[in-house]
Amino acid sequence: MNVDRVLLAAPRGFCAGVEMAIKALAWMVRSFDAPVYCYHEIVHNKLVVERFEQLGVIFVDDINEVPLGKPIMLSAHGSAPEVVEAARARGSVVVDSVCPLVTKVHHEVKVRSAKGFRIVYVGHEGHEEAVGTMAVAPDAISRVESIEEVNALPEFSEPVALLAQTTLSHRDWAEVAVRVQERFPKVWTPGRSDLCFATTNRQSALMSMAPRCNAIIVIGSANSSNTRALERLAREAGCERVFRINTENELPTDLHGIVGVTAGASAPEELVDAVIARLSPINGVEEVRYTEEDEYFPPPRNLRDLQTAIETAITVMSGGSLVNRPHVDDRALAASAVLASL
Repeated sequence: MNVDRVLLAAPRGFCAGVEMAIKALAWMVRSFDAPVYCYHEIVHNKLVVERFEQLGVIFVDDINEVPLGKPIMLSAHGSAPEVVEAARARGSVVVDSVCPLVTKVHHEVKVRSAKGFRIVYVGHEGHEEAVGTMAVAPDAISRVESIEEVNALPEFSEPVALLAQTTLSHRDWAEVAVRVQERFPKVWTPGRSDLCFATTNRQSALMSMAPRCNAIIVIGSANSSNTRALERLAREAGCERVFRINTENELPTDLHGIVGVTAGASAPEELVDAVIARLSPINGVEEVRYTEEDEYFPPPRNLRDLQTAIETAITVMSGGSLVNRPHVDDRALAASAVLASL
């Protein structure tokens, strides 16, 4: 390998929703005896899932697989209402780590369907976020992901609303949305885009450096929608060589010139570090920053309450002072650091 320089996209890697979900599951692992159960993969990343499995987390795709009385985490992608109810009926403690941006879309589905709208939802078939969102009002939603599928929609008698899976690429969303608006000129759309700001930022950062690259490395798992969107965008930008990898061990050995590196929103920074170390650029690393991100999603409320209760009990039993006990600043604690310490 003869890599001259690495261009490192920023932002990259963990988004605010993934940060929250990983820290929440890490806290559950440290607070409850194994096993802790998680409905679906906590995030779509192979390393993250394997790390938690090693610590006794069991990931299930059917909530009925969870034995009664065990702690349960619901994944960041959002769960169907009936799954949430079933989890509460089975679990001793249930923490829903759904991303707030997904919750926003669920709320929009509830409100629009209650007002008699037919919802045209742009999302990938079978993706966990899409499945959970459609389950909010299954009789009122038509899912599409291509212009051909929009063309095949019937003429609805009810008013139409347009919503989307949060992790779509802007290009995937835009062309389908335009066709929906052509077919249904009076379509309702939310005042704020459903597309995740972190997904959009990572795509913009990639596009800003792509013209300078001889090759682009996208770090992330195959089942990560936003990671695959980055891979497609890199190819569409005209880069001759684009590789999506899980770890540094999957890097091709003949890379040369300028190599761009980015990571999907569920890929930890330790993977980025390992990839750069393997590339070993002769003239170092140049960060290509598109924007700053300072969004923060606090842990779910019931988890924060439980944390406080446990900290209080430990302080009292150990004879400590409730007034002077130290408090952990969750916002200042990076999920990548938490994951690396597990």
